[in-house]
Amino acid sequence: MGHVTQIRTRSGAGKAERDVPTGAAADAPGVATPTTPPAAVASRRPAVRPATVGLPLLGLVIAVTVWWLVTSGLKLVHPASLPPPQDVWAALTAAADVLLPALGVTTLMTLLGFVLSAAAGVLIGMALAASRRAERMFAPLLVAINAVPKIALGPLLVVSVGWGEKPILTMVFLLCFFPIVLSTATGLTTTPANLAELARSLNASWWQAFRKVRFPAALPQIFVGLKVAMPLAAIGAVIGEFYSDKPGLGYQILQYNGIGDTATAWAAIVLIAAMSILLYAALSLVERLALPWVRATTSAR
Repeated sequence: MGHVTQIRTRSGAGKAERDVPTGAAADAPGVATPTTPPAAVASRRPAVRPATVGLPLLGLVIAVTVWWLVTSGLKLVHPASLPPPQDVWAALTAAADVLLPALGVTTLMTLLGFVLSAAAGVLIGMALAASRRAERMFAPLLVAINAVPKIALGPLLVVSVGWGEKPILTMVFLLCFFPIVLSTATGLTTTPANLAELARSLNASWWQAFRKVRFPAALPQIFVGLKVAMPLAAIGAVIGEFYSDKPGLGYQILQYNGIGDTATAWAAIVLIAAMSILLYAALSLVERLALPWVRATTSAR
């Protein structure tokens, strides 16, 4: 049997005593026991779990294995349509002096277009969230613009804005801005009721409530839109390079495919995929560092 320890607490001028069970009695059902603080539990967790790196690598190995089985093992696809992974790797190493500089061009265009669309998308989302009239007036127009097939606009962009970087950045913007606008407007209009009531009880001004409550509460939603838009930025950059003279990966895909070198064209596609993964991981890291309270206040899987 456990024993009972008396703990004296002082409140104002009076005294109160309460009994805290210890030992075996503390394990009885319905009896509250002290728990380890969440910060102490989190501090014992490893900074980088093995599964964080191991599982993506395992997925990559499985994907390459299936690719090899389809192209070389079972020969279900003709090499002219989808070369085997060993041919793509050989083409990548052989054309590295062309593809790696092209990767730099495409990465730069992707980042520039993403930053422009993120800035404009957040501002437009804030405007729609601030005015219901503006939302009703322009939301259908934004949906219509987003519904237009962007690849059909490629030849028109060359005529409208000319060659160079402009058609690429325009294509990235058109593909990226809608999810950012939608997530920003949704986040700003779904502030938790308890936080909104707290701001009102403190007589906060509109700007104070926005800066201290509404915008921080909307940041998780905004990052969802940003993470949706990041892969779309890479797609937009490649499509824009189809109709531009910038020697990016999209340009190289057209050139190598035109001469029948599908292995090198697929090597460029593999580089686009790798670039998208790295940019998405970098954005996820920024979210984790900028919003440390999200993981602490939400349930983990």
